[in-house]
Amino acid sequence: MKEIKITTPLTKEIIRQLKAGDVVLITGGLFTARDLAHKLLFSSLKKKKKLPFNLKGQIIYYTGPTNTPKGKIIGSCGPTTSSRMDKFTPALFKAGLAATIGKGGRGQEVASAIKRFKALYLVAPGGCGAYLSKRVKKANVIKYRELGPEAIFYLEVENFPAVVAIDSRGKSIYH
Repeated sequence: MKEIKITTPLTKEIIRQLKAGDVVLITGGLFTARDLAHKLLFSSLKKKKKLPFNLKGQIIYYTGPTNTPKGKIIGSCGPTTSSRMDKFTPALFKAGLAATIGKGGRGQEVASAIKRFKALYLVAPGGCGAYLSKRVKKANVIKYRELGPEAIFYLEVENFPAVVAIDSRGKSIYH
């Protein structure tokens, strides 16, 4: 199976070239956000407040890292179920978000938004949090520290593996 190396931030050209089922290795920056962080981002968008980071071309990874063991960069950081963020995701794509990474299927509204805004949905291997943490070269909390593992982190990753689950044309590995 061919692996496609991509770097962040994602460009429209990179997004356009990827197809459902492609295996990608991501190098660059990812932002983490789970349920509560999504609710706060969504609220900021609705109130037209400044977001903690520019969404344009970025990827949000649905993960809540475990405590960082001594001598490590980050604790285990496997993907969480994506559908829990579905009610917030279309607005984030509209605001410029390029892709999300999680696990499991997405609702029809998200699938339609991916196609409409020419974005991507990627899946990371579930149950592999310790393995995925080895792909993280740097990790910093950038917002909502008080949320613990649900804070927004900026991760610098190298060859972080994922599969294109829904491509920018709306093709899905789930259908």
